[in-house]
Amino acid sequence: MPPRALPGFEAIKRFWDGENEKFAAKILPGEFYVTCSDEVITTVLGSCISACIRDPIFGIGGMNHFMLPISADGGWGGETIGHATRYGNFAMEHLINEILKNGGARHHLEVKVFGGGRVLANMTNVGQRNIDFVKEYIRVEGLKLLAEDVGDVFPRKVQYQPLSGRVRIKKMRSTYSQTVAEREREYMQNIDARPVTGEIDLF
Repeated sequence: MPPRALPGFEAIKRFWDGENEKFAAKILPGEFYVTCSDEVITTVLGSCISACIRDPIFGIGGMNHFMLPISADGGWGGETIGHATRYGNFAMEHLINEILKNGGARHHLEVKVFGGGRVLANMTNVGQRNIDFVKEYIRVEGLKLLAEDVGDVFPRKVQYQPLSGRVRIKKMRSTYSQTVAEREREYMQNIDARPVTGEIDLF
């Protein structure tokens, strides 16, 4: 029986991870997960970014999986750069807000970032734009960046344990890039068609 999910995360798929001997939550593009239990959060990244954020004092943290919207020619999505930036802010602030809402403190937060690989043909700058965004967000928000593994040309499998802060990265074979790229193209179409709405209050 997996640990009880925090409110709002009951729909995230969880399973027994025999490799880590813990329950794991698997997140897909556009999803995020926060926990205060001894769990693993796992995902596979191509051009997308995952930010792993935790409060090591209160033992709560989580991970997201996002991409800035882009157009078919590789430009910024929507009509302006601001549209894309709002989407990235939305992904980051939702994760941070849930950590704070469940007991974390903003001044304790530590961040690790992963992904941004060049896996989408004819759009080689997508991953780099995602990397540039998340690094600028961390700088502007005054967050503490502890580690990163970004860029290059391969997908990554990420396993994050918020309680300890431990991360395991597995660089995937190039033959797996096609599957990841197809999933990310579908994700891009969805986020380009669905504008971000609503405001988020940070604790």
